[in-house]
Amino acid sequence: MNSKDKDEVIRSVPQTGFFGHPRGLFTLFFTEFWERFSYYGMRAILIFYMYYEVTQGGLGLDRTTANSIMAIYGSLVYMSGIIGGWIADRLLGTARTVFYGGILIMIGHIILSFPGSATALFVSMAFIIIGTGLLKPNVSSIVGDLYSDKDIRRDSGFSIYYMGINLGGFLAPLIVGTIGQTYNFHLGFGIAAVGMFIGLIVYLVTKKKNLGLAGQYVPNPLAIEDRFKVFGSIGLGVVIIVILGAIGITSGYLTIDRFIFLVSILGVIIPAAFFIFMYRSPKTNSDERSRLLAYIPLFIAAMMFWAIQEQGSNILATYANDRTQLEFSGITLQSSWFQSLNPLFIVFLAPVFAWIWVRLGDRQPSTPKKFSLGLLFAGLSFIVMIFPAYLNGTESLANPLWLVLSFFLVVLAELCLSPVGMSATTKLAPSAFSAQTMSLWFLTNASAQAINAQVVKLYTEKTEILYFGVIGGISIVLGIILFLISPIIQRQMKGVR
Repeated sequence: MNSKDKDEVIRSVPQTGFFGHPRGLFTLFFTEFWERFSYYGMRAILIFYMYYEVTQGGLGLDRTTANSIMAIYGSLVYMSGIIGGWIADRLLGTARTVFYGGILIMIGHIILSFPGSATALFVSMAFIIIGTGLLKPNVSSIVGDLYSDKDIRRDSGFSIYYMGINLGGFLAPLIVGTIGQTYNFHLGFGIAAVGMFIGLIVYLVTKKKNLGLAGQYVPNPLAIEDRFKVFGSIGLGVVIIVILGAIGITSGYLTIDRFIFLVSILGVIIPAAFFIFMYRSPKTNSDERSRLLAYIPLFIAAMMFWAIQEQGSNILATYANDRTQLEFSGITLQSSWFQSLNPLFIVFLAPVFAWIWVRLGDRQPSTPKKFSLGLLFAGLSFIVMIFPAYLNGTESLANPLWLVLSFFLVVLAELCLSPVGMSATTKLAPSAFSAQTMSLWFLTNASAQAINAQVVKLYTEKTEILYFGVIGGISIVLGIILFLISPIIQRQMKGVR
């Protein structure tokens, strides 16, 4: 019996060791809890670290540039999932790839914990980008490995796993954000490094007992005779990129703005190439090709959602810092605390949504209809941000409850779309590209933020109403279109609900 057959035997016997779910969900729940504590803690203060004046402990970058860098950083974090998916599918399997990714993330946070220049910031970002690409898509893929394809607990399991992510995301801005903004940014980054270290310990101690063979199988291994050729090509490509980058920087041609524009272009080209490659591969059968076609409108919908949701860490973060009353009901708020709203609402609402999907069973909305609901709520989360400027102008500070309402609405969208999207990805993925298809799911976020890097430049106090109104309106219209064509998409899924 080979590794794949053993894995199927394990998944054929339902396990109920963690809230009615497989024990492995415990390991992945707490690994992601600490990884997200690390990532969201760093992210909660990163935008402020970039544009605060040097006298305030920051780097003193232009605010618009800082917003674009934040978007491009987020885009590259998720774009690097392609690398992580390929390594897991062809070389190491998902379980080992997750561990090495965690180590790189921790190194990146350690670099940030020491005072440095913008160069040190970009070096640390490089480590975190690659590390997250190795860890993020693959740990989610292992969640899918815990369940058989017909296990009705799958969507519920992803929702519980998603709650673990957001418990870490909720605590991080409160702890890292407070320390970073009140005392020292670098101390805050150091705490983020400790969070990733704890996550690695949890993973190492519990994975053998709880995960078993899940994540150990390499679905499309690279032949030994091909490895030298592939690694040589990769090494040559890296050398060429480094040389071109060095020439571009020293000559002054490769500026931050041009690099941001280049990544924005790649954010569109890479997922398109990914779809074409998998669709045309001889390892993809006719049913899998049909499912890939059904996945395209879901991909576009997810891009639209993430384009709104991810602006919580740049546009809405600067809005919280510059346009919001931070003295409220006798409490002095830190602008980084608003980053805890999204995960806070998810912690409370994820079990509700998980219960609803299980309770409805076969009567629950189809995946495309859940996505359309997500786009509707996401659009409304931006529409409500029109009212502070419309009612009181942009010269007065906005009531923080407007931000609370916006984050609440986008969480309703997220719970309709994100865990459902991860679950659908594991079911629609061609068997030869299982981990790489999960990487494709995370490219929805990468592409959205790559485009955001250009879009956020349009935001000013003068364009505030138009900015939120147009983006929110586009999301609502796309949601209506997706709802109308959902029966067509469902037929293309070839039996996958």
